[in-house]
This record gives sequence, C-alpha cells and structure tokens, in this order.
Amino acid sequence: MSTENLPQSPEQPSRKPRVAVVFGGRSSEHGISVVTAGAVLSAIDRTKYDVLPIGITRDGRWALTADEPERMAISDRRTPDVEELAESGEGAVLLPLDPSDREVVFSEPGSVPKALGEVDVVFPVLHGPYGEDGTLQGLLELSGVPYVGAGVLASAVGQDKEYMKRVFTSYGLKVGPYVVIRPREWAQDEAGARKKIVDLAGEHGWPLFVKPARAGSSIGITKVEDLSGLDEAIAEAQRHDPKIIVEAALRGREIECGVLEFEDGPRASVPSEIPSPETHTYYDFEAKYIDSTPGIVPAPLTDEETAEVQRLAVEAFEATSCEGLVRADFFLTEDGEFVINEINTMPGMTPISMYPQMWQAAGISYSELVDRLVQAALRRSTGLR
Repeated sequence: MSTENLPQSPEQPSRKPRVAVVFGGRSSEHGISVVTAGAVLSAIDRTKYDVLPIGITRDGRWALTADEPERMAISDRRTPDVEELAESGEGAVLLPLDPSDREVVFSEPGSVPKALGEVDVVFPVLHGPYGEDGTLQGLLELSGVPYVGAGVLASAVGQDKEYMKRVFTSYGLKVGPYVVIRPREWAQDEAGARKKIVDLAGEHGWPLFVKPARAGSSIGITKVEDLSGLDEAIAEAQRHDPKIIVEAALRGREIECGVLEFEDGPRASVPSEIPSPETHTYYDFEAKYIDSTPGIVPAPLTDEETAEVQRLAVEAFEATSCEGLVRADFFLTEDGEFVINEINTMPGMTPISMYPQMWQAAGISYSELVDRLVQAALRRSTGLR
C-alpha cells in the first residue's frame, strides 16, 4: 500500500538547549558571583539557548531568581545578593539525582512541586568554596548534567592554593616561596607554626602575604610589612579558611593569561598586565571590583615573553587537568623569569574582569566566549574526567 497520499505528521520544532546559570553560593565571593552571572545572562544568545537563572543563597538554598541582569551589578560600592533576586522566600530549586532525568523542579512548602523543564547544561559561575572547589561539580556529575568548566579534581586542585602549587611544581612550573599552616598545626603548636612564618620572612624578607588557602577575589588576604601585623593577618585569613598559606613577596610585574578550550584543544589569549593600584597597597578586592583598577591589554611584553607566558598558561591548564577555561596569573620577575602564582578555574567574568577582556583583545567577543564555553560543555559527557 502506497503511503504517498497519507497525511504526514507535522515536524516537531527542535528544542533549544536549556542553560541553567547557577550563581551566588555560600562563600565570601557570593556578591562577585552574582555580578558575573549578570554579565553571562546579558551576553548569552537567547535565540540559540533557553536560560534558567538559579541563585544559591548565602545559607545554601537554591532559589529561582528573576532573569534581570541589570539588577546584578555593583551599585553604591556594594555587590548584589541572591536574596534580593529570589522570586520566593521559601521555595527551592531541586536538581534530579537520576542521570536519566534532567527535569528541574521548584518546590514550595504547602504547594505541589512545579516542573521547570529539562536542563541540558549548567553554567556554574560560583567562586570559592561550595561552588568552584569541586563540590558543585560532584553534584552535577551525580545528576548526569553537563556543565561548563573544570571537573571535580581540577576544581578542587584549583581552589586549594597549597595543592595547586604542589601540582605545578611536579610539572616543572616555578612557584614562589611559601609555607602552609593547617588548622591542627595551629591548634597544637601555635608557636612552631608562627616560627615557620617568621623563618620564611627571615629567608626572603618582608612583606609577606597571608591568605586563606581556599578562597579567591583577594578576600581575606593581608599584606604584612613586619612582625607586628602578623597575628591580625592570620586571624583575618582564618576567618575565611582554617588552613592558611603565607607567601613571600615576588618583586616583578603581574601578568595574567586566559586559556580557552577549543575543538582542537586549549589555546591561550592575549596576556594582560595588572599595574600597581595607585590608591591600594596591592591588587586587593576593592582595587579589583570596587575602584576597578584597569588592566593593560595587551600586556607590554616582547614577542618572546608573550609566547612564553602563553605556553606556561596552557601548561598549567593541562597540568591540573582543567577543562573549558582558566585564568593563569604570573609574576614576571626582575630577572626575566615567569613564576606562576595561581590559576582560577572559574575566573570573574564581570564586564571589567580581565578574562573576557583578554579574549576580546584576541578577537573573541563576550557573547562568543560564552557560546564557546556552553558548546564545549555540551560536547562533553559527564563521568570521570
């Protein structure tokens, strides 16, 4: 029997991939994460993707938020908060834990849970603990949902400054002098721990930088000029993380370089230079985000120096098994050597952040950058990375 004259079923329109932009979180970098999310929501191509904004409050509740990027900017020297954007003060967004089901649900007390549709990829723009450190990545692996950026191990290594440096050293990348003080060490032998720091200063000189070992955005960091400021600096760092790292000052120029995953592998961006801020003693949180100390893009380097820092940035990306994106931060010392300070597996992507600026200078717009990151995540399946 011929089927030529039978009515044909209408073709179903193909569904656009759905991107959940997850932001906020429990870390001290909550506000900057919201600002980054606002920039991503503004840049993502709405003709190509459906978008679901999900904010995580400071106490850990996953909230359905308004899709209003204009409300997610720094205003009057303060960063925004997820609670200000949440559409409900009690409801919570729930991810599926069944890899065969990508249906996201919104649940409120006393109400029937509301299906929000399937999510094809998560764009987690959280910074710091409980978001950038492998914890959220582990949850997404359990859920079977692809996501932008580094996997569980790379995220954890990239968040912990001690183990990051250990990995770099094992791959032959040069790092600066440092000591680590763990919480048990501080509790059981405070005098011995303090002596380690003093010995570091004795060998390499003051100032020292006292930092939380697992934090970012320069939060909790103190530049210590002499012994009198040490105890206060340690207390401030421990307020953000019980494990601290103390680094000797490196004298030289601060150079950053972005890495982005392309179809054929990672490539490095145009590098940038962070000049010494005029109104701050170093490139701290306020210099970065509030007073917006501008970086220099491209960095005034020789062709040989540019090629070398790009090579080292990709090497750091590979050494830590990163995916998607990384910003690698270096010092170009007075003797002409690049020393890696750290990587950031989910760098700030606010309109003034250096990562998107470096790629824009390399010919990739912010919108194209976001699209490339989403496409890279969609190409990958979840599982052990």
